[in-house]
Amino acid sequence: MTGEETNLPTELPENVELPDPEHIPDGPDETRMPIIEHLRELRTRLIRALIAVVVGFAVAYLISDQLFAALTWPIREVSHGKVMLIGTGVGEAFFTKIKVALVAGLFIASPAVFYEVWKFIVPGLYKSERRMAGPFIISATIFFILGGYFCWAVVFRVGYTFFLSQYASIGVTPTIRISEYLAFSTKLMLAFALTFEMPIFAYFLTRLGIIDHRMMLRHVSYAVLGIFVVSAMLTPPDMISQFLLAIPLLLLYALSVGVSYLFRLPREEPAADAEGSEVS
Repeated sequence: MTGEETNLPTELPENVELPDPEHIPDGPDETRMPIIEHLRELRTRLIRALIAVVVGFAVAYLISDQLFAALTWPIREVSHGKVMLIGTGVGEAFFTKIKVALVAGLFIASPAVFYEVWKFIVPGLYKSERRMAGPFIISATIFFILGGYFCWAVVFRVGYTFFLSQYASIGVTPTIRISEYLAFSTKLMLAFALTFEMPIFAYFLTRLGIIDHRMMLRHVSYAVLGIFVVSAMLTPPDMISQFLLAIPLLLLYALSVGVSYLFRLPREEPAADAEGSEVS
């Protein structure tokens, strides 16, 4: 070999620290990924989630008659069969069945939808954090369905009892269009299904070190304001519906604070104090 030899270091300097392999993302570098790549990934996940909802819709449409009967059961139960649901349009019954099947299809497809949500955020997570995929999908699905069931079994009975009592107080027999009943019921049910995800996201955001119970307590006033704003946006324009959603939301926020406290990350102050004592 001719020419001058280059002296390359064979060992790393002692003051160079190697990164922990557990905390190196094995995916793409999200800080350098172009925004167009994020949009393409989002489009892919949305399309796949939409396909899952369409499949769920096809399954639900086969039993749409039974689903509509179940959806109207709370108001028939509290009124003892005295409420009359009517249709005023030629195709109203058909479109009602489609809307019922679409909402039910979303619940059926919720595991696949949450899977696509996870796949969208997972490239930015560390290797150790990606192991939460299974627990996230399962728990998010359970709480989503539980929120819808709680609305159907509890909130509908309380809400419809109040609204029908107002008809009775003025001596009027209620006759309700099925489209109006469906819009009110499904909107409230989806709102509860989504808000029941609060403790789940509190758990995972706490485990990822993004939030903690102290931060949630410091911003409780903003959280209360946000809860009432969200309740007003997600429910029909009446105070009763807004309070029917806001009160469980406040309880869920308190539960989320407790979840964040129970599953908080261990604090590192003792280790830092120990290092300081060694230096001194």
